[in-house]
Amino acid sequence: MSIDQDGLHPFVKYVLRKYYQATGWNDDNQYSNLTRSSDALLDFSIPRGLQFSISKAPNPQFQTSYRLNVLPSLSGSIGYIFSSCGLDLKSSGDVRFKDVVDRFKVYQIPKRPDGKEEEWLAGKRVDTRDYLLSGQLYIPTGQLQAFYTTRWSPTLQASVSCINEPNSGTLAGGRENDNGSGRLLLSLQHDTGRWGSEYTWESDGSMFGLRVLRNFGRHVNDGLEGNSTTFAQDERRSRPKRVDEEDAMEGGLRGRISAGAELYVSPDSAGVSTAVRFTTLPEPTNSSDTASSSKCPPTQPPTTITAYFTPVTGHFSTTYAARVSRDLALCSRFSFNVYDYESDWTMGGEWWMRRRKLPTNEQDSLEETPSTSSDEIQGVVKARFSTSADVSFLWEGRIRNALVSLGVKSNLSDRTKPIKSIGMELAYFSSDESSE
Repeated sequence: MSIDQDGLHPFVKYVLRKYYQATGWNDDNQYSNLTRSSDALLDFSIPRGLQFSISKAPNPQFQTSYRLNVLPSLSGSIGYIFSSCGLDLKSSGDVRFKDVVDRFKVYQIPKRPDGKEEEWLAGKRVDTRDYLLSGQLYIPTGQLQAFYTTRWSPTLQASVSCINEPNSGTLAGGRENDNGSGRLLLSLQHDTGRWGSEYTWESDGSMFGLRVLRNFGRHVNDGLEGNSTTFAQDERRSRPKRVDEEDAMEGGLRGRISAGAELYVSPDSAGVSTAVRFTTLPEPTNSSDTASSSKCPPTQPPTTITAYFTPVTGHFSTTYAARVSRDLALCSRFSFNVYDYESDWTMGGEWWMRRRKLPTNEQDSLEETPSTSSDEIQGVVKARFSTSADVSFLWEGRIRNALVSLGVKSNLSDRTKPIKSIGMELAYFSSDESSE
């Protein structure tokens, strides 16, 4: 299970991403994250009121975070994170900006996760499983959230998430509920590269869930022995092409297809959904390609196309997202209900703002040429509007050593209150490792 990141500030998201990267776990190869790229353009969250967050990483394994909401009401939270493996964390002034924001991205080709190297001492295996433990206390409500995840094997990851809400309401007869209430969510993820599955159980309603994702195409690495490129070439020569292969249609987009489904059952209800995604192949990331990536356009526009359908509610939606230039990505989504024929069309995009780096000394200024100069990302602007008159704008950037998010959400059809919410969030975090 992956934490719902909508309510997390940038530092916590950053730590989670670094943990998955350090342990070699591909969080994208799950059905719940099938529309992650389009969601970053169309479903970005707007800060509420005025928020401040300060975080600190005293060492690579332990991190603390403090959050304060000043408006519209005074509240806050205190959080702690501990991981078994050291994380290479940067401060908010030095971290790569694209690593701490949700953005449109063509994710790497799914592959079978690599296991942790075995450690032996005196003929006995002494290495331990990697894990991450986090807790967050909300003030003044006293709500406590905890999350624990560990790798059972190279392809299995287990997670436990719980929420405790003290004094959550009143019982029958008007008596206060002094005992509070709690919710527990258990999750088991299995990832083989070609297959990604998730099994969940939630105490609230005793709901069981199953999610399955299947990646098609020969570019998926599912642990085959030998050279995968040679195997793919031999396989291609021995059989006719399929329609889901990258070069099935000359001149078209080259990519891979992923399809999945979700099923959840509880004593009171049941539901099912299915989705399919097409995404182009990511650009090479070796040193030579990276050096020229800013000068040479990609061989094909990075594109993601998804379709999602829920038979029970009759909801159907499809999205088309692509990066049309170096700094501009656009996405559109059409939603339709087969039962009441209601539809909605949403358009969104992000634009990256850059500033040309100034030479550090006179010698650099003389040696700098248009082919060697580089730009520094200063921020990103996101916009979203739909036929239901909902319009949202978000700017995320960096002011000195702090990350800043400023956004507004409005409903143009409501003349009495066109502005639904407006907010700003300032996040500062530091790491002793980055300061050395």
